[in-house]
Amino acid sequence: MTELTALQTTLAAEHASLYVLGVLGGQTSQSASPTLFAAITAAYAEHRGRRDQLVRSVTDLGDTPVAAEVAYDVPADLGTPGAVARRALRLERDCAATYAFLVASSTGRLRTWALRALQASAVRGLGFGGTPEDFPGR
Repeated sequence: MTELTALQTTLAAEHASLYVLGVLGGQTSQSASPTLFAAITAAYAEHRGRRDQLVRSVTDLGDTPVAAEVAYDVPADLGTPGAVARRALRLERDCAATYAFLVASSTGRLRTWALRALQASAVRGLGFGGTPEDFPGR
């Protein structure tokens, strides 16, 4: 697997993450669940920044970044803060696995960046009710 292919795979995952986080934000009340709302909002901003960095990285390698899909599957049962938090946790765990793949497929500064992204997803997952793992993303 080339670094470029790994970058494109990770970019596709970030596109999906942003879509799902947008849906989760729409199902979260800032007044009724301010902590969850703030966590979803912060996660969206972080993933958006990562997506933008991945686009730049792919472009810098001379390729066209993979486009986002028109829509993504999201669970129908998001009617409670607990359900939103569980879905956000799953999203962060999936992102950690994707960034672990990028770590394994890259070198140098890209690997360091991917490792930091993996760590951030693992830590953010704790805020959504996750528990610490020895090897996040596996």
